[in-house]
Amino acid sequence: MEVKNYKDLEIWQLSEKLIIKVYKLLATFPPEEKFGIVSQAKNSVVSIAGNIAEGFGRFYFRDKIVFYYHSRASLFETESHLIISKELGFVNENNQKLYQEILKDIKNLGIKLNNYITALWKSAKSTESPSNRQSNKQLNHHRISNKSRQ
Repeated sequence: MEVKNYKDLEIWQLSEKLIIKVYKLLATFPPEEKFGIVSQAKNSVVSIAGNIAEGFGRFYFRDKIVFYYHSRASLFETESHLIISKELGFVNENNQKLYQEILKDIKNLGIKLNNYITALWKSAKSTESPSNRQSNKQLNHHRISNKSRQ
């Protein structure tokens, strides 16, 4: 399938589905959390899809890749908010199944997003001009240091 816009990307489609599930889960949380962890989780999950779209819209590789890294970071942030929510007792027998589905979806999206980022790096290296090599060394350093944090 030819990718004509960001909505054609599987990673964006998966992130859109994740947003819907996370919003459904958050709707079961206590009302007093509206401006607390619920707000934080909503912001981070929406940021996943937003950064994928923004990265797709960027012209230069260096600009694109930064947004895909931000998307990946937002994915981890969302997961963290949900894990903390469970520890706070907001996940119970009524929403446990949805919570588990979301964690699986996060893991799957993380794998797909990492694969997409890797494919972009490989593509950039195969089409890289000598003048871009120096500026891409700095981005590559960022990529390597992110791997060591995993």
